Amino acid sequence: RLSLPLHTALTKKFGVAFSVDDGRPTGPSCTMTARALPPADVMFRAFETRDPDYEGIFVTAVRTTGIFCRPTCSARKPKRRNVEFFSTVADALAAGYRACRRCRPLEPNGSTPEWATTLMEAVEADPSRRWTDQDLRKRFELDPARVRRWFQRTHGITFHAYSRARRLASALDHVKEGEQLSNVAHEHGYESLSGFREAFTRAFGITPGSPAKGQVILRRLNTPMGPMVAGATDDGICLLEFSDRRMLETQLKRVGKRFGQAPVPGDHPLLETLAEQLGEYFEGSRTSFDVPLALAGTPFQEGVWRALLDIPYGETISYDELARRVDCPGGQRAVGRANGDNRIAVVIPCHRVIRASGELGGYGGGLPRKQWLLDLERGVQQGSLF
Repeated sequence: RLSLPLHTALTKKFGVAFSVDDGRPTGPSCTMTARALPPADVMFRAFETRDPDYEGIFVTAVRTTGIFCRPTCSARKPKRRNVEFFSTVADALAAGYRACRRCRPLEPNGSTPEWATTLMEAVEADPSRRWTDQDLRKRFELDPARVRRWFQRTHGITFHAYSRARRLASALDHVKEGEQLSNVAHEHGYESLSGFREAFTRAFGITPGSPAKGQVILRRLNTPMGPMVAGATDDGICLLEFSDRRMLETQLKRVGKRFGQAPVPGDHPLLETLAEQLGEYFEGSRTSFDVPLALAGTPFQEGVWRALLDIPYGETISYDELARRVDCPGGQRAVGRANGDNRIAVVIPCHRVIRASGELGGYGGGLPRKQWLLDLERGVQQGSLF
């Protein structure tokens, strides 16, 4: 929640209006939407310097540990490419992160009552448990309505929503480790496998499954252009798409069809390599990628994608020139469609193809991202898009 002086300072600094807590105990939660967050580089500097002025503005989530923290957390600071920012703890929980035990971001400015601390510690001790109102009454001697109001007022979610988020995040960890779905569902309090699948898909946007040999493993990557979804098989990277692209769902279905199995969340060595090389690319220290690729397209599509890989860093060509390079003179529309079907953005640089007039043309991630990538490769100074 923002005090009036802090609200005034932030509005002046970032040119956006933030809602203000009116001071009433039952007043609305003063959280910012994702669109109102300060620039990512500003938040990261605040996190690095433990700036107390940003308390209540954002929380920082660390992909490598699965933990989210206050801006002032004293823990060792991660690398920039391994963090993402959320405006509320509810959003961080929904993304599968758990609260840091050192800075305790679920406790609003140290004012958490003892009963709430005890309750949250019990959830962390057994995140797979399905907590009920009866548990609150008998085990903790708490009024469920009181608990619901406190969580809703301080964190924007109910206690049961909080515990469900922790249970699903714990289930995700078990799925990543390759446990059978039926076992995971049972151990995490779901009465049926179908109920678990529904809850899992609603929370994470994909259908759960146990990783199998050759299966596509998905991971969310944070980039200066916004979150991206990456996919890998043992043969190579097969997906790198912007998470807000409308085509993402279609691309996931196509990947599943091409490789014969639905993608599942998890970790893969090639995804680690990709994350590292992307970080270097966005920092300006890498001009090409050597991570293996699994293209999985039609012969024509793969020919176009390989031609894209031959376009030098920092240069552009026209659709007409690309058509000639793949022995399809006059086939600008055909190569344009193949460009649009590219499932491995940035690494396969379809952003380097522009119109003969010099206009950008289309781009699945949006023209601002295309311009941002071209500027990056030309050495133009720029900040984060998000």
